[in-house]
Amino acid sequence: MFPKMDRGIFFQVFAAVTGNLMAISDGMTVGWTSPMIPYFLSENSHISMTRHQAEWLETWYPIGSMIGLPFTVFFVNKIGRKKSLLLGTFAMLIQWILIFAAPSINYIYAARIIGGMAGDMSFVAAPSYISEIADKNIRGFLSSIIFLLQMVGVIAIYVIGAYLPFYAASLTAGILLTIELILFSFLPETPYYLLSKDNREEAKKSLIKFRATASVDSELDEIHVAIEKQKLEKGKLTDIFLVKGYRKAILIIVVLDIAQQIGAINVVLMNLHIILEEAGSIYINPSKAAVLFSGLLFMAAVASSVVVDKFGRRKLLIVSNILTMLCLLIIGIYFSIKNGGYEYEKFSWLPVVCVMIYAVVYKIGLGMVPIVITAEIFASKIKALGMSIGNTVYTITAIGAIQIFTRLKDVSGMQYPFYIFAIGSLIATAVEMYYIPETKGKSLHEIQLLLEGKNKNKNDDNLKNEKEKEASF
Repeated sequence: MFPKMDRGIFFQVFAAVTGNLMAISDGMTVGWTSPMIPYFLSENSHISMTRHQAEWLETWYPIGSMIGLPFTVFFVNKIGRKKSLLLGTFAMLIQWILIFAAPSINYIYAARIIGGMAGDMSFVAAPSYISEIADKNIRGFLSSIIFLLQMVGVIAIYVIGAYLPFYAASLTAGILLTIELILFSFLPETPYYLLSKDNREEAKKSLIKFRATASVDSELDEIHVAIEKQKLEKGKLTDIFLVKGYRKAILIIVVLDIAQQIGAINVVLMNLHIILEEAGSIYINPSKAAVLFSGLLFMAAVASSVVVDKFGRRKLLIVSNILTMLCLLIIGIYFSIKNGGYEYEKFSWLPVVCVMIYAVVYKIGLGMVPIVITAEIFASKIKALGMSIGNTVYTITAIGAIQIFTRLKDVSGMQYPFYIFAIGSLIATAVEMYYIPETKGKSLHEIQLLLEGKNKNKNDDNLKNEKEKEASF
């Protein structure tokens, strides 16, 4: 399924893993509130906190992500993918230091904001970096590593938060982030970014390292022609709407980002303990269920990363969305029965089972495919801006989903948020079936031609002519 594991492929995998260690920290940040809110509301908490204050811990993280968007666009384009990723990693380290030393809730609020800003920059810079160094035959696999490691972080925080002291999470994340800061600093910048800055010599050196061969002129020329074409468009915000390929790319990302959040993933990750406690299941302790849930997420992510380059992005996405919708609907029906005063004890196993199935079916497609498509669908020049706009939509939808859940569960009952999420997932599925293209096995240049609706063979001739013109000079 994968190309032979030669030195170039190994170096690409090493770069992908090293550059995405910060995803473990981000997974810990996202899942941190699930075990920690019960801790802060308990008598053992070292910081006094009301339920209302504790619930704001969830919201400050996506707000921080929104605040960081302008910085993300600026730095990813100005200083490059590599340095931006290192900057985001350093900011994550600051977040965990603040949480470790926090004397009051306001310090933790500040840490969550910084964590959101850092996560936004890292989750734009890292996929951009990976997509621009990866062989097209394993680009889907390498791009999915970020979500694999994020799931490792979710598992880690569910275990650490439930069974270890409060400060253990900060120490664990801090060590991992320090390792990334040291190792990743020795890796080269992407050839795409270097060529966009007219540094062909360094771009060639970078590509040689990632391909483990000196015969890279043909690929370098293709990258050069693609970048020169993109330079004709200024990469401004208005280009998102005026250039056909950019416009379609941003609409695809908006659809995928909304679909992810309307699929309730942040709601479930941040409130899993609360959901299972409210369900009244006697079959499994919520803390143990959370560990099992995160373990299933990870295994599904591994499976998805293996098959995404074989079966394609689109099929996984659509099947995943349909099954996710069914899981959310069944959970909503269960809470309708329970909150309606009907006999529910004999069915109290149902929400636990549905949540576990949800973990698998969500992650294998809807939870993995969007980051792969996001990393490959934008032209290099517009990538930071396009991904940041996508992250804005993702963040706004995340805040909306969290607020829908938080407000409705207390006022109308736990079932209504799940009904809303199920209906939203159904609509998202219909849109995906109509609008999302297949990008499996295509180079970044070919994907741009696909979005522009251009004939590949005709453009190959144009590309050849461009190369001949350049050679004549």
